[in-house]
Amino acid sequence: MKVGFIGLGNVGGKLSGSLLRNGIDLTVHDLSQELVDDFVSRGAKRGESPAQLMRDCDAVITCLPSPAASDAVMQEMLPEIGPGKIWMEMSTTDEEEVKRLGAMVMERGGAAVDCPVSGGCHRAATGNISIFAGCDRETFDQIAPFLKTMGRRILHTGELGSASILKVVTNYLATANLVTCCEALVTAKAAGMDLNTTYEAMKISSGTSFVHETESQVILNGSRDISFTMDLVKKDAGLFQQVADRHNVPLEISPMLVDIFDDGISRYGERCYSPNIIKRLEEATGLDIRAPGFPPEMLDDEPEEPGYEVIPQGSQLKAAE
Repeated sequence: MKVGFIGLGNVGGKLSGSLLRNGIDLTVHDLSQELVDDFVSRGAKRGESPAQLMRDCDAVITCLPSPAASDAVMQEMLPEIGPGKIWMEMSTTDEEEVKRLGAMVMERGGAAVDCPVSGGCHRAATGNISIFAGCDRETFDQIAPFLKTMGRRILHTGELGSASILKVVTNYLATANLVTCCEALVTAKAAGMDLNTTYEAMKISSGTSFVHETESQVILNGSRDISFTMDLVKKDAGLFQQVADRHNVPLEISPMLVDIFDDGISRYGERCYSPNIIKRLEEATGLDIRAPGFPPEMLDDEPEEPGYEVIPQGSQLKAAE
């Protein structure tokens, strides 16, 4: 199968790089010709437009910064969609929006998948990131080889839209983990604790998390470079709040997180790295939350291996009922 990839930014560039590195017939398109030129120099084909990608490829993947960008690209691709064509949305987007665009694809005989990723840019670069996929089982089986090339742990989440819900749920948890890690590190420092020791105590205890084991390291280094910015955190937090509001869930912590990042954006700018949210507490206390021996950015030390499907715990029992 021929694959088209639209959106070669921080995440998209790494996901499409895994496809190219593993010999997939790949055509790429992006508003940045410099990014496209780099992929062409490594063996990818140059895409002229979203319409041309959909016309010439079996599956087209979009990985874009906003629902508005995905909609604009979809409007260009629609005339070329028909039976046998697959649209794979890897952007973080709203469940209702991906269903709306997916319905347009399916009305024309194509298949639609929402398949966002989770695990950080460092794992996207090595093909070890996790991928959620929302679609019918037949379509999932068709695209599974591409998903297992781009990612390590692949979870079929159910029908179209289900992956987008779980993506914003997990991003919400990551945001909450980031804020609590910041508060824990600053409080430990204020109490006179050595930050290197504090990091290890958190890591080996019940208080650990993926966010602590990754983002706390670049916080303590001082670079705060996780290739993710405050405006993206705010967008994702808003998407999670929309899901909760849609289903009448009276959240308490979520609105506080939105307020915290609104304040961070007003102080440091929307393109400031998200772990710099700790600066609010550094400024309030006069403390410097840095320690020696931590890296300026995260690198994935797992070897690249073929991906596999994750089977939800208890699913076999459900099937037997």
